[in-house]
Amino acid sequence: MSDTAGTAPDAGDVRLTAWVRGRVQGVGFRWWTRATALEIGGLSGYASNLSDGRVQVVAEGARDRCDRLLDWLHKGAAPGRVDGVTEIWSEPRGGYDGFEIR
Repeated sequence: MSDTAGTAPDAGDVRLTAWVRGRVQGVGFRWWTRATALEIGGLSGYASNLSDGRVQVVAEGARDRCDRLLDWLHKGAAPGRVDGVTEIWSEPRGGYDGFEIR
């Protein structure tokens, strides 16, 4: 299931911020997220562990590419277990050099 806040811009680049809940730390989830973002192509941002056990994913790029990454976060073949994803869409801020693990 997904909790969605905000509305996505209709055209151009967007910023997706997603918080992934479940067993997603210590299982290679961030590495797989980065690999998937690089496979999709055209995305910049990061995947980072949070102190509460979630993983935060920030991706900027074309809406359709961000949608593909979000779809993968929900039901991709990631290691671990995803119990839920909460996402917010906004305008891109820039400043990322590729897609990294933090």
